Amino acid sequence: MRTLRPVLACLLLATAQLHSQSLTRGNPEELGFSTERLQRLTRTFDQYARDQRLAGGVVLVARHGRIAYLQPFGLRDVETNARMPADGIFRLASQSKALTSVAIMMLMEDGALLLNDPVGKYIPEFAKTRVAVAKAGGGYDVVDAKRPITIRDLLTHTAGINYGMSGPAKAEWERAGITGWYFADRDEPIGATVARMAALPFEAHPGDQFVYGYATDILGVVVERAARMSLDDFLRTRIFEPLRMKDTHFYLPPAKRDRLATVYSAQENGTIARTPNQGGMTSQGAYVEGPRKSFSGGAGLLGTVTDYARFLQMLLNGGELDGVRLLSPKSVQLMVADHVENYGGSAHGFGLGFETVEDLGAYGLPGSEGAFGWGSAYHSTYWVDPQEDLIVVYFSQLIPARAIDDFGKLRALVYAALVNRGK
Repeated sequence: MRTLRPVLACLLLATAQLHSQSLTRGNPEELGFSTERLQRLTRTFDQYARDQRLAGGVVLVARHGRIAYLQPFGLRDVETNARMPADGIFRLASQSKALTSVAIMMLMEDGALLLNDPVGKYIPEFAKTRVAVAKAGGGYDVVDAKRPITIRDLLTHTAGINYGMSGPAKAEWERAGITGWYFADRDEPIGATVARMAALPFEAHPGDQFVYGYATDILGVVVERAARMSLDDFLRTRIFEPLRMKDTHFYLPPAKRDRLATVYSAQENGTIARTPNQGGMTSQGAYVEGPRKSFSGGAGLLGTVTDYARFLQMLLNGGELDGVRLLSPKSVQLMVADHVENYGGSAHGFGLGFETVEDLGAYGLPGSEGAFGWGSAYHSTYWVDPQEDLIVVYFSQLIPARAIDDFGKLRALVYAALVNRGK
């Protein structure tokens, strides 16, 4: 099946561009959905909120460039009984990675970099890196990496760099104060943190295996060096403003703080509790009150489902939305191709910033081969299905999530409501 994917991808991108629209509201029946079946989504997610398994969230489903379903549910803040608005603002965490990955591809198209460039060309501290190799009797040796890390290694998470919370050299990362994906409370630019990171032993040699971690944060610094501006300025001027993503920020303007969804944690009894208002990954975070110095390309952005859907629609359209082109169709095709051997068995692949569906039978869930997407530590998810010209974005704020089946229900109910090709 994988041998057919390049041809399939070209056909899907060409089909999507026929529907290059701006995500206006559409009639569900005209878009191929059953309105009655879409209401099953509403009932199901309202029930999660009533049962206090989720505080609230927002679900968006779009097809053929128009929104078929946009529905908030539950509460933005349980303690104040504030309803969740459709334009609620959420911490995107790792859903920031796709935006930074697109920024890299845009710079490639600008002629500012190449994907096979060594990272050390832009961040000198990465010219030579080291790897911690566990010894059979305990402990570890530190050896030189077998080759330089490339930009493509970072895009595919095959640079061997984790989040400092595991691996033989875990204690060194802890002593350096570089662990976890949360950067909002750091009182230093991201470039300074990444430069210190380069001196630490990594988990694997470049190209050897998929290791999820700081790769996209490092890419954010590459963007800053190649574009000669902050990542914040690049994303705002080159992506957010052209795509009219008016509510996407690294740090929230004070006037928008009342739209920021509160973070909750799943409890062992199946209910939720507000997370502490302090620094760290499992907290409310310093996204309103904080240093506002560190722009984490891997996990730092805030946004709405509608803004994120506009970004995804641009990709589904082959790099263009509302007459604004950010990427060529060929660059998008490269991003959603499978680049990582043995990433997820036969079911999944991984591209330049996205997980892909490679074999629907092995995947075992409703969907399509060629679909791509990712998720978030705060329990949000999205996917794009080019075969169905479909986008689904679901944002919530629950960490840790524990045993909740809302992702599976979302996928089952969206495809259950999709009854014909629409127009």
